Amino acid sequence: MRRLPQPATLPVSGHLQRWAGEPVALLHEGAALSRANGRLFALRLGLPAVVGYSPEWNRRLLTDLATFRSGGSFSVVVPYLSGGVILTDAGHGDRRAALNPPFGKRSLEALRERVRAALRAERPDGTFDALAWADRAVLRMLNAAYFSGDLSPHLLHAFLAPLRSPFPVPAVPRPLLFARMNRALDDLARTRLTSGGDDLLFHLARWPGGVREARISLAAGHDTTTHTLAWTVWHLAQHPEWFRPDGLKSAIRETMRLYPPGWMGSRRLARDVNWHGHTLKKGALALYSPYLSARDPDLWDAPDTFRPDRWSAAPPAWAYLPFGGGERVCLGMHLANLMLEEALTLLLENGPLRTVHGDPTPRPGVTLGPAGPLVVTRAARSARRDAPTPAAGVEAV
Repeated sequence: MRRLPQPATLPVSGHLQRWAGEPVALLHEGAALSRANGRLFALRLGLPAVVGYSPEWNRRLLTDLATFRSGGSFSVVVPYLSGGVILTDAGHGDRRAALNPPFGKRSLEALRERVRAALRAERPDGTFDALAWADRAVLRMLNAAYFSGDLSPHLLHAFLAPLRSPFPVPAVPRPLLFARMNRALDDLARTRLTSGGDDLLFHLARWPGGVREARISLAAGHDTTTHTLAWTVWHLAQHPEWFRPDGLKSAIRETMRLYPPGWMGSRRLARDVNWHGHTLKKGALALYSPYLSARDPDLWDAPDTFRPDRWSAAPPAWAYLPFGGGERVCLGMHLANLMLEEALTLLLENGPLRTVHGDPTPRPGVTLGPAGPLVVTRAARSARRDAPTPAAGVEAV
C-alpha cells in the first residue's frame, strides 16, 4: 500500500492524532489526493489501513464477505457494538435470517401505534433545541418498540449516554452499567417468554443470544436516528417548502446523504487483494466511507447542497449507503425510517418551523452528529406548507 496516496502524517503517530481530532478533514484531504487515482488512499492508524469510496469499492467490500471480514474491525473497540450479528462472520447468514423477521416492514407496522403514542409525550412547544428533543423522542420510541415502554427510562438514558461523547469515551469499559442493563433486559425477557408480548424483545428473546442482540441493536440505533432526526428538522426549518407530508421522505433521504450517521465502515482483509495494481495486505483495515461516496462531485450534482428534489430519480448505484449495503445492511433500517417519519409527522401537525440559532457542524464519533445545539421555533401560522417544489437546490448548512 506504499504506492497509494495518503494525507500528511505526523512523525510518530501517523494519522492517529488527526483521526482523533479532525477525521472529516482527513477524509476530505485523502479524497482530494485520490479522486484521479482510483478513489483509494492509505492511512496509518496503528496498523495499515486503506480507505475507498468508489461505487466499485463499496460493492466489493460489502458483498465479498469472505475477503472483507467484520471480525477485527473498528466496532470491536466499542463495548456497545462488540459482538452479536454486527461482528459475526461464520454463520452470519443464518443468524441474520433469524433476526430479520421482527425488523421487517410488516412486523414493525404492528408497533407503529405504540411508537406514535410514546412519541406524543415528547411533543415540543414553542422554541426548542431539535438535537435535545430528538434525543428524548428517539429514546421514548425505542423503549416502546423494544420493550413496550417497560424498561426504566433512567437506565436506558444512562446506558446510552456515553455513546453521545467523542472518542475515547464510547470505548471505555463500563462493567457495572452493562451488568445493570443486562439484568434489566434478562428480567424483561423472562416476562416476555412466560407471559407473551408483541414487542421486539419478545421476538428476540426466543433466540439464543437474542437478548444480547437487543442490547447491541438498541445501541446501534439510538444516536444514528437521533442525529438524522435533528439534522432533518434543522433543514426543514430552513426550507419549509419541503415540510409537508409528501416531502418528508425525500428530506430524510437527502439529510442521510449529506450526513450519513454511519459515516465510516470498516472490515479486515482475510487475504491479500490486488486492487487495480495495488496490493492490499492480509490483516489490513479496509474502510469505506458513505460520507465521501455521497459527496463525490463526479456522482452527484451539487453534492454539498441540500436538494431533496434529487430523489425523484434513483441514486447512483453503491454511492448512497446510510444503512450500509449487501447482506449486512443495517438490521434496524425499517425501524429507523418509521421513527423518523413519525417524529416529523408529529412536528408537522403544529405547522412550519424556522431556525433560531445553532451549530450544525458535523462532529464525528461512533456516529456522525451535529455539534449542536439546533434551536428552532414555530414559524408564523401564515407560512404555507403547500408551497411548490423548488426547481433548484439550496445550500446545505
